[in-house]
Amino acid sequence: MKIGLLGYGKMGKAIEQIALNRKHDITLKVDKDTETYVLENVDVAIDFSTTDAAVANITNCFKHNIPVISGTTGWLEHYSDVVALCKENNGTFLYASNFSLGVNIFFELNKTLSKLMAKLPEYSISMEEIHHTQKLDAPSGTAITLAEDIIKNSKYGAWTLDASKSKDLHIEAKRIDNVPGTHEVSYTSKVDTIDIKHTAHSREGFALGAVIAAEWIAGKKGVFSMKDVLNIG
Repeated sequence: MKIGLLGYGKMGKAIEQIALNRKHDITLKVDKDTETYVLENVDVAIDFSTTDAAVANITNCFKHNIPVISGTTGWLEHYSDVVALCKENNGTFLYASNFSLGVNIFFELNKTLSKLMAKLPEYSISMEEIHHTQKLDAPSGTAITLAEDIIKNSKYGAWTLDASKSKDLHIEAKRIDNVPGTHEVSYTSKVDTIDIKHTAHSREGFALGAVIAAEWIAGKKGVFSMKDVLNIG
């Protein structure tokens, strides 16, 4: 398979290595200094660019009938527009806030636990996410996904980074050198605490999931998620 990398930072380079190891070809590399690029000789594009570039990259893929896998975060206020554009162009699109296979299982555990705890108002819920200092957005897209799934099954109406807003689900977002990604959800009462936690040990898990998604999406049309790739939920 011929893969175009839209974004050639640390994640792009990790994806490149995984893809090469799985016998794919990297036929396009677009980094932050690339002003224009041509989507020729590309079977699928994987976008890990920047918040400002993501929508333009995805739109360009639709216009050229190139399936696109997107892992860029921070642009989701435009998600419904992108989905509509994909359908209008009979395109192929898969977005995930996190491509780690383990994290996507963690998403399902989080949903299940939130449903089990829904009838126990004595428990308060909090979240913590830790990432490397190069990650600019906070909270992470993964944390937002976790929070939104909790909100559907809890007393909370929104999430917040402000700990003083006790009526909202608090997310503590930390940035520490050399931390690929840690996410923890805690249910705390006067008598006990229930924690679920996912800790990434390297970027390889995210890169592998993105490449697996690119392999899976070949020949398909429509809008998908990692739940489709993993056949879960």
